[in-house]
Amino acid sequence: MTRLRLGILISGRGSNMEALLAAAKAPDYPAEAVLVLSNRPHAKGLETARNQGIEAKAVDHRQFGKNREAFERELNTALKEAGAEVIALAGFMRILTPWFVQQWAGRMINIHPSLLPKYPGLDTHQRAIDAGDAEAGCTVHWVTEGVDEGAIIGQASLPIKADDTADTLAARILPLEHQLYPEALAKACAEIRRRDEP
Repeated sequence: MTRLRLGILISGRGSNMEALLAAAKAPDYPAEAVLVLSNRPHAKGLETARNQGIEAKAVDHRQFGKNREAFERELNTALKEAGAEVIALAGFMRILTPWFVQQWAGRMINIHPSLLPKYPGLDTHQRAIDAGDAEAGCTVHWVTEGVDEGAIIGQASLPIKADDTADTLAARILPLEHQLYPEALAKACAEIRRRDEP
């Protein structure tokens, strides 16, 4: 089996990136990580990736001012040079322009800390608690031009406890994210392969 070449985009410590890298170490996993990219030069996840022998680069979005597309063209160049065939957003805290989304349409997935379509955007755990929801969780979805609107690939959930805060809920959901994301990426790779078949 030839594996799809995976680019991972991060902004911080990259705990979901670590889960993907761990899964990709298995010889039968359908993706191999070829590049980790961050918009923050000091993102801890870059060092983590390098320590595992993965190429890791930063493209500092601040150097491009308000020109988001110019920033994304640099990202796109790095991904193309690495031969990336699929992208996983793993805590990448930038909203992508339609231009970039179109470059990677049907080849880019994201993990979001809510049970979409509930609570797209930020502060998801607090919003679930404030709404009195019985459960919360995480979703992996295809990236489209609308924020957190793409088709759902997989979800995982757990009950919200009476004494949960946004922080405790986030901490309890994180292990679910680490389990769900590699499974959902494998499903996404299978779908990409089906589409690519002549």
